[in-house]
Amino acid sequence: MKELIRTTPPEVGPVRAFNDYAQETGEYLAAGLEGAANTQKAYAGDWRRFTAWCTQVGRSSLPAALETLAGFVTHLAAEGKKVATIQRHCAAIAKAHQLQDHPSPTDEKKFKVLLKGVSRKKGVRQKQAPAFTLAHFKRVVQSIDLSRPKGVRDRAILLLGLAGAFRREELVSLDVEHLRFDEDGLVIDVQRSKTNQIGERDEKAVFFAPDRRTCPVRAVKDWLDLLAENGRTTGPLFVSFYKGQRLTRQRLSTDRVNLVVQEYLGPEYTAHSLRASFVTITKLAGSDDAKIMNQTKHKTTAMIRRYTRLDNIRQHNAAQDLGL
Repeated sequence: MKELIRTTPPEVGPVRAFNDYAQETGEYLAAGLEGAANTQKAYAGDWRRFTAWCTQVGRSSLPAALETLAGFVTHLAAEGKKVATIQRHCAAIAKAHQLQDHPSPTDEKKFKVLLKGVSRKKGVRQKQAPAFTLAHFKRVVQSIDLSRPKGVRDRAILLLGLAGAFRREELVSLDVEHLRFDEDGLVIDVQRSKTNQIGERDEKAVFFAPDRRTCPVRAVKDWLDLLAENGRTTGPLFVSFYKGQRLTRQRLSTDRVNLVVQEYLGPEYTAHSLRASFVTITKLAGSDDAKIMNQTKHKTTAMIRRYTRLDNIRQHNAAQDLGL
């Protein structure tokens, strides 16, 4: 019994002064407020625009008065900016105030009334990435020239992007080590995403398709084989090329993914069309929202409805179920 009783306190190391934690606390707080990399980039540009305008009109940007923000919003509206763009600028301004522990004028009741008025006057309908049909997508993929490394890569991007309902940021952030093949297909470890900023474990499953020409799993394997032939068995999954189709070690950019989609599917589409088309195609095929959300990682069914592109009035219409 005596052996269990400590006669001296355990060593815990030197005690830090409370103020020593202040800088680290601030860094953690900032990381919690900053959000996704793309959001940070957009906010930074919006904040620069706001501070430049404040300088021109002789107003303080931080902290900003309610009248200052109201004037800036009116300025943006007069320039013809869309409601979504104005709202993003306001979010950037609010974020800057949060980071500096200032009350934000965006929380003022009068400002919310102003923003509501702008929305009513300008309308809030947002331009969305269009969805393509499965038939169109298959024709495009089957026609890709696979004699060139770029064709092998681009086919893998398109098929994996659609089958995995990936955002372009997620696609370009994938490493070879994030892929795991089995008899059913491919499991992908998604390190981070727009809805998973803290790196919780998240996975997506991609399955073998009957037609080898449009099989996302085989397309990825073909690309991995090409990478391995060039000594690349780790690191970025999708990389850029030198002129002459020589592989680089540079991770593909999100802008390049957008160009790949437009090159093959048409200029009216964007990289986000891959994700929107996944939702639309599977919804029309009868998948319920829970199954779709398991792949897209959306948090609410409302987002599934927003992503579903049913441009044809006869698509998914309950009038067909009347039985007349």
